[in-house]
Amino acid sequence: MVLNVSTAFVLINTDLGEGNEVFDALKEVPEVKEVYGVYGVYDYVVRLEADTMQNLKDTITVKIRRLNHVRSTLTMIVVE
Repeated sequence: MVLNVSTAFVLINTDLGEGNEVFDALKEVPEVKEVYGVYGVYDYVVRLEADTMQNLKDTITVKIRRLNHVRSTLTMIVVE
């Protein structure tokens, strides 16, 4: 049996000096499967999985973008 899973990668910018708090909060979100701290334009790359596209969207807009100290996000939804 193959389950259809919606997957996305979210690039996150945090407020200066607040990355650890955001990292800890991201690890508490059930749909977050991986979190990587990165150098460059963004501070974190997150891989999400959800059972439906709507749940994926809700996770991004409600559970991630509203976290304290998240300054901005860029979402890439996987199509294949």
